[in-house]
Amino acid sequence: MLHATPAQHLHPRDPVLDATSTSFVHADELRTAFALAMSRMYKNEVPLYGDLVRIVQDVNQAALLARNVTPDSPERLSLERHGAIRLGLPSELRTVRRIFAVLGMYPVGYYDLSVAGLPMHATCFRPITSESLARNPFRIFTTLLRPELVKSEDGARDLALQLLSRRTLFTTELLELLDTAEQQQQGHLYADQAEAFIREALRTFSWASGVAASTSDEYARLRAEHPVLADIACFRTAHINHLTPRTLNIDAAQDAMVAEGMAVKDRIEGPPRRRCPILLRQTSFLALDEPVHFLCDPSEGGPTTGERNLVQGSHCARFGEIEERGAAVTRAGRQLYDELLASSSAAFNTERNGRTYDDILERTFRDRFPDDLQELCRQQLIFARYRCTGKQPAKMSPDFATLFGPDPTPADLEDVMDTYGEAVMGWAHRLVDDGVLVAEPITYEDFLPFSAAGIFQSNLQKASPTPKNTEKDGAETPRPGAAPSSPMAQGGSQGSLEEALGCAITDPDMLYAQAQKGSLLRCLLELGLAKAGY
Repeated sequence: MLHATPAQHLHPRDPVLDATSTSFVHADELRTAFALAMSRMYKNEVPLYGDLVRIVQDVNQAALLARNVTPDSPERLSLERHGAIRLGLPSELRTVRRIFAVLGMYPVGYYDLSVAGLPMHATCFRPITSESLARNPFRIFTTLLRPELVKSEDGARDLALQLLSRRTLFTTELLELLDTAEQQQQGHLYADQAEAFIREALRTFSWASGVAASTSDEYARLRAEHPVLADIACFRTAHINHLTPRTLNIDAAQDAMVAEGMAVKDRIEGPPRRRCPILLRQTSFLALDEPVHFLCDPSEGGPTTGERNLVQGSHCARFGEIEERGAAVTRAGRQLYDELLASSSAAFNTERNGRTYDDILERTFRDRFPDDLQELCRQQLIFARYRCTGKQPAKMSPDFATLFGPDPTPADLEDVMDTYGEAVMGWAHRLVDDGVLVAEPITYEDFLPFSAAGIFQSNLQKASPTPKNTEKDGAETPRPGAAPSSPMAQGGSQGSLEEALGCAITDPDMLYAQAQKGSLLRCLLELGLAKAGY
């Protein structure tokens, strides 16, 4: 039996409206209640997660006391989590997309994990507006098996598909609630419906008491083919394999994890340590070796449950992870980032001389990637959110006065920003230099394929044989200095993932650009551009 119940997962402080209310629950409130319930569930299933959250909270409190500046509120930091699930069939992905839509989460970014030797591709379900992200930026990194990449000679791929075709991830009540939500105003649920929705959705993502959907022999065959294949196909649920809190100082958190005896990864994935962090840095402790009851034929013996015998075994896939998020980089910033990773890899391979890869990475970035906020903005290497300081600008130069016209409307300003973006951004940076505007980095809300794959591989390989017969498209397993991959990689099959989803995937760069543009437009209006005839 699945063990998720309302009493376990709903708490009086969760921001779900009282069951007697006749109002709809806003998606942001429902997402927060769901994230809190999932956090409690995961803590029950993986006790070390509680220790991880405590370490991160202590590190963040110290960082805030030390005036470690972040554009995000302490409330957001305390709530912020990202999880990860692995799905096997397109039909499963489409239903999961419907679940997350009720929570105000939509597919953003395409990730081709085959470049790292993993037979999967992925997207991230997350909020897409600045307002919803500020309330709760809960994310679920969701991978889908690409069976065509599993080139097996012993029928492992067919076995995996057979196992997947027999399981049912979603309860009848959950499917009915999804139909109900989609028929109601803006896809919302009433309070009593929302509580039932959380209860039933959590069943999909729980560990389900560790009862497998396969025999131990079937599990062993799939694990020998590829450990991730066994994790996807041999279980009854799309169990959360990690739930990640965000830290303001991942180096300090890593040291604290080591001090408490956790089996931490030997290096932090992602960019080097910087004064102005960019993108995403991640680390983890190793996967748990968890007891599992596998199905077996009655002739094999073992304790009985229901109509089937069970045999004791174990599975190693779920782990603890933390992350530090920096500024979202522009396409120019990402190109420079990728170039410096490749350069660091080449230097590591030719001039080690006792230097670690991280030493070389820090040196390479220090020499070529600016670490000053104003310079990063001036070179348009990161996306920024602009706000007025209250100081009035000097009279606009004649060329900009002509550009904007005598009495521009907000629509006119937006058209000018679209047509003359480079010129407008140059003027905005001069206003920052003059103290009229302040630029704050926009937080990177997404993921790095090689960092994610590096975390996966470090955990999957600890208790598993070397994967075989997986088509890698010429790519190598992630290692220090592995060739980078763009967040919207072209080597995968975005079209097939979108077909499975039943909708398009949003380009994250478009969201960051919209947030930057919107903030600058508000500043131009606040400065009285139209009234002054600028």
